Amino acid sequence: MSSTSQSSGLTSPNGTGSPHHDGRAAAHGQARASESSRIPALSHRMKHDKSILALAVSSKDIFAGTQGGEILVYSLETYERRKVIEAHKGSVLGLCLPKEESILLSSATDPIVNVWDTNTFLRLYSIWSTYDVGDIFCVAYSSYHKTIYLGAQNTSIQWYDLKEKDKRPRPPLASHPSERKNKFFDSAGPGGVLTPRTIGVERRHAVGGQNLEIDKQDIHQFAHYGYVYCMLLGKGILPGKPGEEVLVSGGGDGRILLWRIEARGGAISNICTLEDGREEGEAILSLAQEGSFLYSGRPDGEINVWDLETRQLVRSLKAKTGDVLALSLGGGYLFAGGITGNVQKFNEHYEKVSAFKAHDGVILASAFTTFNDKATFVTGGNDSAIGIWDVQDCITEPAIKSKRSNNDLMVESLTEFVSFRTVSSLPRYRADCRRGASFLRSVFQNFGAATEMLNTAEPYNPIVFAKFRGNPATAGRRKKILFYGHYDVIAAENEQAKWKYDPFTLTGEGGYLYGRGISDNKGPIIAAIYAAHELANEQALDSDIIFLIEGEEESGSRGFVQAIKSKKDLIGDVDWILLANSYWLDDHVPCLTYGLRGVIHATVQIESRHPDLHSGVDGSALLDEPVKDLVMLLSKLTGRHGKVEIPGFYDPILPLTDDERLLYDEITENLLRGNPDLGDAEALAQSLMRRWREASLTIHRFQTSGPENSTIIPRLARASISMRLVPNQESAVIAKTLQSYLHSEFDQLDSKNRLKVTIDHQAEPWLGDYNNEIFQTLEEAIMSVWGPTLGRRRSSVHIPKHDQFHLTPAQLPSRPTPATSNTLANSSTEPDDVLSDSPNVPRKPLYIREGGSIPSIRFLEKEFGAPAAHLPCGQASDSAHLDNERLRLVNLYNSKMIFKKVFRELPQK
Repeated sequence: MSSTSQSSGLTSPNGTGSPHHDGRAAAHGQARASESSRIPALSHRMKHDKSILALAVSSKDIFAGTQGGEILVYSLETYERRKVIEAHKGSVLGLCLPKEESILLSSATDPIVNVWDTNTFLRLYSIWSTYDVGDIFCVAYSSYHKTIYLGAQNTSIQWYDLKEKDKRPRPPLASHPSERKNKFFDSAGPGGVLTPRTIGVERRHAVGGQNLEIDKQDIHQFAHYGYVYCMLLGKGILPGKPGEEVLVSGGGDGRILLWRIEARGGAISNICTLEDGREEGEAILSLAQEGSFLYSGRPDGEINVWDLETRQLVRSLKAKTGDVLALSLGGGYLFAGGITGNVQKFNEHYEKVSAFKAHDGVILASAFTTFNDKATFVTGGNDSAIGIWDVQDCITEPAIKSKRSNNDLMVESLTEFVSFRTVSSLPRYRADCRRGASFLRSVFQNFGAATEMLNTAEPYNPIVFAKFRGNPATAGRRKKILFYGHYDVIAAENEQAKWKYDPFTLTGEGGYLYGRGISDNKGPIIAAIYAAHELANEQALDSDIIFLIEGEEESGSRGFVQAIKSKKDLIGDVDWILLANSYWLDDHVPCLTYGLRGVIHATVQIESRHPDLHSGVDGSALLDEPVKDLVMLLSKLTGRHGKVEIPGFYDPILPLTDDERLLYDEITENLLRGNPDLGDAEALAQSLMRRWREASLTIHRFQTSGPENSTIIPRLARASISMRLVPNQESAVIAKTLQSYLHSEFDQLDSKNRLKVTIDHQAEPWLGDYNNEIFQTLEEAIMSVWGPTLGRRRSSVHIPKHDQFHLTPAQLPSRPTPATSNTLANSSTEPDDVLSDSPNVPRKPLYIREGGSIPSIRFLEKEFGAPAAHLPCGQASDSAHLDNERLRLVNLYNSKMIFKKVFRELPQK
């Protein structure tokens, strides 16, 4: 249940005799004490459904053993779960990762030791004992001797020399622990009847690899007078023999034993016992070693420091952790965790410098690592969580300490950006919107971009303008790319506590960043800014990158058109327009968006000349009631299955071409390969077309005057409606036709009431040319950055041919069940659960359209005479505009790389 970490930097207890204790350490002692008092920040958290009992960290991955018998594999860079290894039938109690990192060893309550290939995650060997050893608490591996050591519940230490694996006979099936008779459960019942056993070994979990059985002579019985809880293999333990490997074990008897490893067969012999003079020592629960000093964790927060040169106990520390189940060393610090869920941190002088609550439960394992020059502390507990802690104060080299990766800095900028409540729809957040805009401008300014605030009409939020200028030598011929985005967000009051975390505090969990606006649209904006900044720093920016980031997109881009028109001279000419304000169709295949629907929002109001009346007193067939008139009028707008009845409404819609039909074939083939439950390919294609390239009309809400009771005849009735338009439908024309049609139909009611139709907002649809150079450049960048296709589930789904090439979606005969965005997001399969038909095929993006609207994009195309393209950065399950909005960390990093490639390569087209 503990893990060990070998790292340099902790001095000797008395401050002398250690190669690390020199003038430099003394000079920095005071600064380090102040610096190290900083409580580590939680960078990320990964949740599981079972307790985390063991941890091991490689140069790129975190391995976590669980109570359910799995080994979870997470990326150290993105914290994304790479694999779930079904490792054992019982809880995984120990993990061991040798220095070469090519194999991983796991021990469990099976009782089995499995050896895994860390590249393929396949099992290489399965090892068990001749005897019933109970739980195997810990495992260690000698790379020099090629020998595996295990510590067991039956107090034995056993070993297996892998050099002998092909020389020994294959163990019989009957020797497998699951085939042996259990003295309790397999004893005879009444009348001597035995419960029948299933023939053959049940392989519910790990499969494959070579079965190995420990020879009876490779067992040291009663190595401890108690359970063998922890082990480690280290060098520098024996005076005069610093290069010799020594096995160290700690047990329930409170003793620490040092074992010499024999050259032949890996056998062990006792060198000495470390005892503190207690008559009955309390259990040794965890071990960590650095140079000639050994650290052991005991119950009730006791940590012992042993000098291995003199074999003496030289310090005894007290941590407020309860039983010390996890010890880790790193960067000159000792970390102790235990049953209280707290971590205690000690400096090189064994002073308590900080403590923090790491888990809502027992800390069962920990590890320290340095990844990309970033010090990271990892914890696991029985709250089924893994915590990733930023411990930058543990970096001792100033050059490394001051170096932060651009990805780390990008997440830091994003954290602050998300903290601003830039909700444009609520006046009380007007000041927050202004502060958010000012912060964004400061980011641009710090990166050397020329900036200006473009004011919109009061009281609307300003537009942040910024320009990264390219290579001065190419000033006369530099191309110009305009990136459009918005810093305002949808409200997230969280009054019903549906968010897992504060919506305006960026929080990392399970490879995702959670926070309002992280996906729509703050994450993509920051990724694009850092891409331009990196190119400028590398002197590889040969184009001008212009940013227009507005603060009213979620409220219909109020004031945007007028502000851009008035500042067109400042913005200058534009060659291409790029935006990133949407999501993939599912969670696996990158997409490019080439079409958006437009929108008209309107209010239909009917009002009578009389006041609110009582239905019992004044209700009669002679009275024209506004609600009745409104219902009858709205019923004229649509027919069966939502068909819009406004004359000529569908006439301008462009027919479906052969080329576009092929795009739908690619989409359905990809979606159904990963998610067969989506059903028939043709039905799915029609459903998507109806969302993307069919115009529609929606009635959103009704409002009436008067008190809310069942006897009132309201004097006023109002309805909010919207119309989604598709390319070639002009919003101004459709709006005028809507008003005319409603007035015409209302006249036929012969009502004494008054009708008022108000156009509240309108935006043009957009259709891009997916064959042009900006889409081609985006496609190449996506394929380069995302690499091979994600594994998809093998499927025998038949993709039918189509012959309805020239029918609009409104004319398609069948009416499929719609595949909504929620359906596609919830049906996305986990990467762990899918197989790959062609794992090395480049990940070509899907070309899609969308049913939503972005008011500014068609305006910008017309105003600057430049083609636009739309890069979705997020996934279908991002929950934009909903509770728990999120963005996958790897999507953020890869989006930055895609922007960088496009900014660099598009001007060369």
